[in-house]
Amino acid sequence: MFFRKSSSFADNDLISVIRACRANDPRAQRTLFKQFFGYAKSICLRYTSNIEEAEDVLNEGFLKAFQHLDSYDETLPFKAWLRTILVNTAISHYRKNQRFEQHSSLENGEQVAFDDDVVDRIAAEEILALVQQLSPTYRTVFMMHVVDGYSLHEIAGLLSHNEATVRSNFARARQKLQLLIKQAYPSFEKVGPSATSPYHEN
Repeated sequence: MFFRKSSSFADNDLISVIRACRANDPRAQRTLFKQFFGYAKSICLRYTSNIEEAEDVLNEGFLKAFQHLDSYDETLPFKAWLRTILVNTAISHYRKNQRFEQHSSLENGEQVAFDDDVVDRIAAEEILALVQQLSPTYRTVFMMHVVDGYSLHEIAGLLSHNEATVRSNFARARQKLQLLIKQAYPSFEKVGPSATSPYHEN
C-alpha cells in the first residue's frame, strides 16, 4: 500500500515521474502505469494464454516495479528495466502454476519442420494469437528464447530445469507452432528456411 504524498513532476519528463513515484505519489504512479501500460501488456500477453492472465501478471509486475524503483539506474533505459521485471514476473507466474513438460508430443505424433519464412509472412498479432495456443511450457521457453533473447542454458537456470529438457521443449514448441500455422493458413506454400530468420537455437 502506497502513502499519499504530493510531488512535482511533468508527464513528459520520465525521470521526474519516476522520482515522484519513489516518493509514493499516487498521481505519478498512475501516470507511469498509463504511459507503459500498452508496452507492458504486450510483453505479458506473450507469456500467458489470455487477456485475464496477462493482466494478472501485468498488475503484479507493476507492483514489483513500484516497490523496487529505488534500484532503477536513471542512466539506463527504463523500458529495459521494466521489461526485465515483467519477464521475471511472468516466469514466476509460470513456475507457480505449471509443471514442466518433459515428455510431451505433438497431437497424433505429427512432426512438422519449422518454416521461418512462413512466419515472416504473418502479422505479429496473428503470430501472438497462435503462440498463445501453445502450452504454458512451450510458450514460456519459446518466447524467452526467440523474443527475449535468453539462451537455452539461461532458460534452464531460470526455470530450474535440465538444459536438454529445455532444448527439447523449445524444439517441440517450434514444431507445434508450425503445425498451428499450417492449420490456420493452409494456402501457404512451404519454402526453404530463411538465412536471416530470428529463430535460432543456441
